[in-house]
Amino acid sequence: MTAQARWHVTERSVGLSSHERLLRDVQEGLTQDPPWLPARWFYDEKGSLLFDDITTLPEYYPTRRETEILTAHADDIARLSDAGALVELGSGTSTKTRLLLDALTARRPDLLFVPIDVSVEVLSDAAARTAETYPSITVEAVVADFEDPLGPLPGVAGGRLVAFLGGTIGNLNVAGRGAFLDRLRAAMDVGDHFLLGADLVKDVDRLVAAYDDSAGVTAAFNRNVIDVLRASLHADGLVADDFEHVARWNAPEGRIEMWLRARRPIRARFPELDLDWSLPAGGELLTEISMKFEVDVLRAELAAHGFQAVETWTDAAGDFSLTLSRVA
Repeated sequence: MTAQARWHVTERSVGLSSHERLLRDVQEGLTQDPPWLPARWFYDEKGSLLFDDITTLPEYYPTRRETEILTAHADDIARLSDAGALVELGSGTSTKTRLLLDALTARRPDLLFVPIDVSVEVLSDAAARTAETYPSITVEAVVADFEDPLGPLPGVAGGRLVAFLGGTIGNLNVAGRGAFLDRLRAAMDVGDHFLLGADLVKDVDRLVAAYDDSAGVTAAFNRNVIDVLRASLHADGLVADDFEHVARWNAPEGRIEMWLRARRPIRARFPELDLDWSLPAGGELLTEISMKFEVDVLRAELAAHGFQAVETWTDAAGDFSLTLSRVA
């Protein structure tokens, strides 16, 4: 069977379309005080590639630390989960996932891999490359948002490993995490496993530096959301260079925040929404939150939503964690 025959991409029609979701988020978020946008709109094709560049920066430790854990414990994860299907939420280019794929296919060569992401372009490229690299597996890529109901998941009930890597769970506030974990639990069956990557609490200076690198790549990634709005919604009056990237630690909430600060007065028009939006010079738009966790608190939160922790691993520096849990 050719690599092309072993992979395909489908778009799941659940709830709103991507464009409808963007319209909703802009209408809701930009009319708040302060205005905000969900982090999902970073990840068009350009944004996904910029984020891949971020993961290689010296200041950005999470990818290196998570890779360290996966390198040391992928075989343990494969053994404990004994999974015949790997479902990856927010898969992106699936670079780190290859460590899991290596370990899982060593036990089950006919593995089913289900990457789920919002970008059809990134998914198609990653699915093709994965099928080429692993001749024995089948790739069923799904264009979807993990905000939507996740079920039914491909694979045999009780034999799935769902992976949510990169610390993306931190982009959700307490209520958002609870809703996400409830949706995920509803989509999974007893015996399925969940692998969660989470960034841990640490020195504030290191945290801020990870989101405000000296090369300016994170700044370009942040400003790219303005290009997404302009191009996708034909917005007038939006120019990415009119915004300055800001990263700061919010101690009461225990999270890093990324903002875009207006360098000049912004007056934008969104014709599809019949919306005029303005931001004064110095005004800020919230574009991302990134919660930082303590292991015991995270395990308790998982348990409260039906996931029984099996094992937690950290890197040698204690910067990042991977927790494997099982649907009880």
